[in-house]
Amino acid sequence: MSASRQQPVTSKGDLIHRLSINEPSLRRFGVQRLGLFGSFRHNRPTPSSDVDLYVEFIPGQATFDHFMDLSFYCESMLGRRVEIITPHSLSPHLGPHILRDIEYVLG
Repeated sequence: MSASRQQPVTSKGDLIHRLSINEPSLRRFGVQRLGLFGSFRHNRPTPSSDVDLYVEFIPGQATFDHFMDLSFYCESMLGRRVEIITPHSLSPHLGPHILRDIEYVLG
C-alpha cells in the first residue's frame, strides 16, 4: 500500500485534512491514535520543516513493518520528511515536553 508522492503539505489545516481523508489507510498500519507536535502543531512550518507525528499502535500491531510502511506512506502522502515517535521511543528528558504539546487528530 503506497500513496503517490504529493505536493508538500503547507499548513496545519492541510495536514489534518490529508490525515483525515487517509484515515482508513492509516488504520491498516495498526494506528490507534495519532497526534501532531512541533512546527505543524503550532502552524509555523518552514519550507524545510519535517512533520512530527506521535503514533500509538493497536496492541500487537506495533511491528517494524507497520512502523516503516507507515513512515513511507506518510512521507508520500504529505510530500515531506516525517518523524514518527511512539510511546516507547520517547526519551525520559524530552518525552514529557512532547506529550504536553501533542494535539490528537485521529483517535
